[in-house]
Amino acid sequence: METSLPILSLSAAALAGAAAAFPKIQARIALSRAKHRSLTGHSKMSKMVARMVPHYEFDIDDFFRSDGAPKDIAMQRQDGFFRLAGLYGDRYPKGRALTAEVTERISDLRFTETYRVPFQYSRLVREHLGTSAFVEASSGVTVTDVDGNVFYDLTGSYGVNIFGNDFYKECIAEGEKRAHALGPVLGPYHPVIADNVKRLCELSGLDEVSFHMSGTEAVMQAVRLARYHTKRTHLVRFAGSYHGWWGEVQPGVGNPVSPHETFTLADMSEKTLHVLRTRNDIACVLVNPLQALHPNSNAPGDSALVDSSRSSKYDRAAYTEWLKKLREVCTERGIVLIFDEVFVGFRLAAGGAQEYFGVKADMATYGKSLAGGLPVGVVCGRKDLMRRFRDDRPADICFARGTFNSHPYVMTAMDEFLSRLASPNFRSIYNGLDETWNGRARALNERLKAAGLPVRVGNISSIWTVYYTEPSRYNWMLQYYLRAEGLALSWVGTGRLIFTLNYTDNDFAEVSDRFVAAAEKMKRDGWWWHKAGLTNKNIKRQILKEMVAVRFGR
Repeated sequence: METSLPILSLSAAALAGAAAAFPKIQARIALSRAKHRSLTGHSKMSKMVARMVPHYEFDIDDFFRSDGAPKDIAMQRQDGFFRLAGLYGDRYPKGRALTAEVTERISDLRFTETYRVPFQYSRLVREHLGTSAFVEASSGVTVTDVDGNVFYDLTGSYGVNIFGNDFYKECIAEGEKRAHALGPVLGPYHPVIADNVKRLCELSGLDEVSFHMSGTEAVMQAVRLARYHTKRTHLVRFAGSYHGWWGEVQPGVGNPVSPHETFTLADMSEKTLHVLRTRNDIACVLVNPLQALHPNSNAPGDSALVDSSRSSKYDRAAYTEWLKKLREVCTERGIVLIFDEVFVGFRLAAGGAQEYFGVKADMATYGKSLAGGLPVGVVCGRKDLMRRFRDDRPADICFARGTFNSHPYVMTAMDEFLSRLASPNFRSIYNGLDETWNGRARALNERLKAAGLPVRVGNISSIWTVYYTEPSRYNWMLQYYLRAEGLALSWVGTGRLIFTLNYTDNDFAEVSDRFVAAAEKMKRDGWWWHKAGLTNKNIKRQILKEMVAVRFGR
C-alpha cells in the first residue's frame, strides 16, 4: 500500500501535465494545418532548402539544350540568341556601357542584373543580353532611354505610376512651386498638410493619419501600433504576400534572421480562419490586395521561371468573400485588420482596395503613388489604434518619427494628386475600369491562342502577369524578345506588367501587336520546342538531378 501512493501521485501528475499540454498541442497542430503546403507557406523550411541549392551554370552547349533538345533545335536557339544579342549591342550601346560601369558600385543593380533569369543561365545572359538600366525621358505612355530608343512603359514604376508620367510630372512641378517659399524646412508642417489629412481620411474612411518616408516604414508603424493597443505579439501574413523588406514581414528567403512572432498562413483558407478564432496572441492580420491575382504564390518574377507552373487565379467574387470572412473573424476576436495598399494604391478604385472589395479595414497603408513618386508612406487608421501613448501611463508610449516625414515638397505634390483625384471629372477614369482591362486581356489572349502561342496573360484590372500553357525551361527568354520589340519591363520581366490608366485603345493595340510579334519570334527560334510527354514535374525532376550531381560531384 505504501508503494502504490507515490505511483498514483506520479500518474496523476502525468495526467495533469498531459491535460495541460493538450490544448497547446492542438493549437500547434491547427497552426501547422493553416500553413500553405508549398515552401511559400513554410518560411523556415524554404530558407533551409535555399541553403542547400548549389550553384552551377550551363556552358554554351548545355545552355541551349538543357531540356534535351536535339542538335538542330539547339542550333536554332543559339542562332536566335546571338541574333538578339547583336540587336541589343547595336541598339543600346550607351545604356549597356553605363549599366556595366555602375553595376560594380550599386549593389541593388548587381542583384537585379544577376537575378533576371534562373541562375543556371544567368552568366551567358548577362554577357550577351545585358540590358540598360537608364532612361532619361518620358511622355504619355512611353519612356526614352539614353540611346534614344522609345519604349511603351509596362513597368508602372513598381505600381507608383497609376495615371501616367505626365500626370505625375505636373503634380511634382506644381507642388514644387507651392513649396518653394518654405523650401526643405523640416519639423514644422507646411499648411497644405491640413488638406491632405482631410482628404486621406475621406478616401480611406478612417479617422487619423500618420506620415512616414516609405511604404515599408508605414507597414512597420501599423504593425507596431496594432501590437501596442492589443497587447498581443504576433502578426499574420499570407503565403507569398509582400509587405516591404522589413524583417517581421519577410520571414523566409531574403531575411538572414527568422522572426519568431510572425505566422505565415494560407490565403483563402478556412483553416486560417480557425487559427484566428482560437488563438489569443494575434495582434493583426496584414492583407496585400495584390495577392488576389496569385493567392499563396510569391510575387512572380522570371528568375523563378524554371518551368511553366506559374499561373493566375484571380476571382474577384471569391476573394471578396474571403475578405468579408476575414473581416468578420478579426472583429469577433479583436484582431486589427490592416490593408497594405502601398502597391495597388488607388489603382483599383478612388477609395482603394477597401472600396473595390467592399471591405472595411482597421488600418490602411499607402505609398509613393500619393506623391507623384516622391518618397512617402502613410498610415490611416481608427482613432483608438493611432494613439501613441496612454493617458494613465505616461511613460508607456509607441514611438515612431523620421527626419523626412511630411517633407514640404512631398506634401505639396501630394496635395496636387489628391486635388485631382477629388475632381468628379477626373474620377470618371474609374468608370468601367475592370471591363476595359478585362476586355483588353481577353482580346490579347484570343490573339495568342489563335496564333498557336503558349503564352497567356492574367490580370487584376491594369496589373497583369504572364503565364505559359506548355512546359518549358526557357519561358524567361520572352522578356528579351519583348524588350527588343520596344516594350519596357521591370527587372522581374514578364512576371508583372503594369499599365498606367491613360493607355488608350490605340496605345494598347500597339502593345498587343508588339507582344504577339515577340512571342512569334521566340517560337520561331525554337525556345518552346519540347519532347512529347514533357511535364512541369519532369522538368523539376531534371533540375533536382542536376543539383544532386553538382552537390556530390558527379
